[in-house]
Amino acid sequence: MPKPSAAATSPGPDLDTKSRPSRRRGKDTFEAILATAGDLLSEVGFERLTTNLVCERAGMTPPALYRYFPNKYALLAELARRLMDVQDEIFLAWLDAGGPSSRSLDEAVANTVELRKEILRVTREQPGGIWILRAIRAVPILQEVRIASRDKVLQRHLTVLSELYPNVDMSQLQMAVRLSEEVAYGMVEMLIEDPMLDEDRAIVESAWMTSLYFQHLMPRGRPARSRRKSG
Repeated sequence: MPKPSAAATSPGPDLDTKSRPSRRRGKDTFEAILATAGDLLSEVGFERLTTNLVCERAGMTPPALYRYFPNKYALLAELARRLMDVQDEIFLAWLDAGGPSSRSLDEAVANTVELRKEILRVTREQPGGIWILRAIRAVPILQEVRIASRDKVLQRHLTVLSELYPNVDMSQLQMAVRLSEEVAYGMVEMLIEDPMLDEDRAIVESAWMTSLYFQHLMPRGRPARSRRKSG
């Protein structure tokens, strides 16, 4: 029986930081590395990004970078986690405020537009935001960052939806969550990649797409009450 090749059995690059600084100087260096890597992502893309390039731009030696990050994938993973964390915080706050609940289709669209504008804003503010999203999708070892983010909010989202649609099968709700997630991510990527597009219209149209889809679930489980908080 043939033995597996070394390539097949060797572990992938380490995605964890080696250490996290506790002192001010170390924290400043840590943040400078990440900020520089994010800026370079916007300029050269993740394929051409190297730790040497980050060091050259940041004005530091490779040992200073390697003290915290073992390779460029660990850098990308840290940037991705930060972006996903910010996006997740916004989405969870939207859930807690009753975002998925609405008294009408127009209200559902307005709630979704509010969420997607905020997601787009924080993605744009993140250095290299669009390239981070691309890396998460294109680099297999980085997909676990997105999966971890998705799993963190999935159960919360499903819990809310199961209350709103008590007669809908859970597998159908899971499909609805995944589809709406892909529409939202696709819309963000499209707008960042093509600044000539009508941003407000694209956000509204994407909100109508998913709001109409969730309205399609109504015959199998009409929301019994609104969870939207007042004030």
